Amino acid sequence: MADRPIPALVLAAGGGRRLGGRPKALLPYRGRPLVEHALGVVRAGGCGPTVAVLGAAAAEVRERAETGDCLLVDNPDWAGGMGSSLRAGLAALPADAPAVLVMLVDTPGVTAAAVRRLLAAHRAGAGLAAAAYGGRRGHPVLIGARFFAEAAAGAVGDAGARALLAAHAGELTLVECGDVATPDDLDTPEDLARWTGADPKQS
Repeated sequence: MADRPIPALVLAAGGGRRLGGRPKALLPYRGRPLVEHALGVVRAGGCGPTVAVLGAAAAEVRERAETGDCLLVDNPDWAGGMGSSLRAGLAALPADAPAVLVMLVDTPGVTAAAVRRLLAAHRAGAGLAAAAYGGRRGHPVLIGARFFAEAAAGAVGDAGARALLAAHAGELTLVECGDVATPDDLDTPEDLARWTGADPKQS
């Protein structure tokens, strides 16, 4: 099992409500759609097969983003929250996946080094792991296969894997990544300006 590739699941369905309805997957980052950056990070970090869940402007994402051999899954219920995207992504994983690394598309500060640390934690025996920043839990999150069904059952609304992590807090391994990554997400025009240099008044 230690040698089996661990897939990555990139949640990229958000509609960017606080960004004026700009789909997060297509936000510009370093000259390319943000979803391309997220996929590049998990691949560089050592993940195996990649799955990306699309929602807002899914057809445009498919047309504009270079996603390589990533399996793209459409979530027609994306507007109902992140939970439905997590369920759709878990259902699309390879049947023999030993675990999955869940990455949010709007966390450009997450690095390949952080991904590598989480994969190493799993190979060292962690069934549940999360990146931590100054001791505080953040993203990405790694979920072992034995938790997949429970993760899907608890993924409602915007909760994502929150219910699972709370129920198994004693089994959760926090992997400090504050020295190699940052947890900030992209939710507002000001966030976008901070990460990309765009004028928030024009975003």
